[in-house]
Amino acid sequence: MTETPAARHYSEQQAGSLKTGDQLLLPDGKRAAEIQRVELESDDFGSPALVVATLTGGGTVRIAAGSSVNVLDPTPDAVTQLPVAENLIGEAEAAPVAPAVVVPPLPATPPAASGPTAEEFALIPAPQGTPESVVEAVAEAHPDAVGVLLLADKLAKGVNVKSGSCLKDLSDLAHELFIALKDPEGALAVADLLNVLPFDGNPGRWASVEASLALSSYICRQDGRQERAEVYEKLLRTPENQETDPFKARMNAKVRQRSLNEPNLYDKEIFRSIDNSNHEAEREWRLLRLESLLFLRAHGGSETIGLGELERRISNELEAVRA
Repeated sequence: MTETPAARHYSEQQAGSLKTGDQLLLPDGKRAAEIQRVELESDDFGSPALVVATLTGGGTVRIAAGSSVNVLDPTPDAVTQLPVAENLIGEAEAAPVAPAVVVPPLPATPPAASGPTAEEFALIPAPQGTPESVVEAVAEAHPDAVGVLLLADKLAKGVNVKSGSCLKDLSDLAHELFIALKDPEGALAVADLLNVLPFDGNPGRWASVEASLALSSYICRQDGRQERAEVYEKLLRTPENQETDPFKARMNAKVRQRSLNEPNLYDKEIFRSIDNSNHEAEREWRLLRLESLLFLRAHGGSETIGLGELERRISNELEAVRA
């Protein structure tokens, strides 16, 4: 079969990396059409399944998420040698779409936030002494707080940042200081022992750091320390910046946005505890809800819960768990 001149001017790329403006070679292999927008469609299990490209001039092309497609190189020759498809409504879908599948536009994915600069990182003060001495100081400041003393006794044996349980104790101590004892400075002093730790790829350990960063961001925003709060928020997004593959990064962003839009706020568990008059269980579930709300606040809210509503809900939960 003779190769057409246009065939020399397109390159193969992964369907997930398609973007607005790309000239996509259609399934018939003879024409190209400009992509107006791209969306990702998941299967019933939540895994990315289809890339749907809406074409300028009408029509859509559906492409299996893991497939490769041909896109014209951005050169004058490539554009002029291949006829551009127009008025394709229904035509692209009617054609035998090998692995090609048209997907509706993907919500624009903002570039991943970069980590804080050295100057920004310097806004987090260095600890006053060793981690053990920081813990000892907050315990001495609250000699009658049983929750603080119990956690401090465990941490007095030594703070091991490689230990997930140790990180959890530090995070719990910071939350206890802020929530139960209304001691934001003590909470920040303890939280900053966690906040400066790098993401090591371990979700279990990172969960404690994440909770600490979200709490610290909220405390600083309440006190008017906006720049320092932004540093914590940038650090919180560290795992989001790790993926270098554009397709995977895009899929991760979609999954992440869905989790922000549909957070677990433990409504059923809280109502069940209220119905059973189990106040202790209700408080524990509300603490988990508060943690989820603080995480959302550190992300600037979501498409379903705005900042104003988040502030209101956080205030309500704080009042409830402090009662």
